[in-house]
Amino acid sequence: MTPVAVAATAATQTHGFLSPTGVEIAFLLVGLVTFGAAIVTVTTEQLVHAALWLVVALGGLAVEYLLLTAEFIAWVQVLIYVGSVVVLLLFGLMLTRAPIGRSPDADSGNRWAALTVAVAAGAALVWVVVDAFRTTWVDLDGAPQGTTAVTGSILFQHWVLPFEALSVLLLAALVGAIVLSRRTARAQDTNTKAREGNR
Repeated sequence: MTPVAVAATAATQTHGFLSPTGVEIAFLLVGLVTFGAAIVTVTTEQLVHAALWLVVALGGLAVEYLLLTAEFIAWVQVLIYVGSVVVLLLFGLMLTRAPIGRSPDADSGNRWAALTVAVAAGAALVWVVVDAFRTTWVDLDGAPQGTTAVTGSILFQHWVLPFEALSVLLLAALVGAIVLSRRTARAQDTNTKAREGNR
């Protein structure tokens, strides 16, 4: 055996579950920060703060992709989700003239029902992913997973319909925000004219 092979074998034997590498420790810490930001996003009573904490959560996911050496997916996460979806949310908040400060109306009092649905949805998602990839093996000799070529091939061969449905959903959200803002503006104009007529 060559010295390189001997060193690799020794590293493999010494590395285990109780001796994580620096990348694994960083992955765990970033995951905890991302999870905490996601919890704050859904529990805060200020909508703008929720949007900003969502930026932290989505940015943490981008860092996780970088640690998994999926650079293309990480930058797509930053450009589309952090740079577009959050801006769309803030734009919708401004168009609908939602309250910027603390909003007690944001809490409907159904926290336990929401928590139950969230736990059930999370468990179903974990089960689906584990069941789908239980017998899947990564081809180490092929193109690296997460690169532009592999991601583009998978996306536009197998996931075209969900990709396009997501874009239509975002467009519908933007159009809905514009319609709501115009309806609110018309109602205010009507009230102003009525007050002026009474005078």
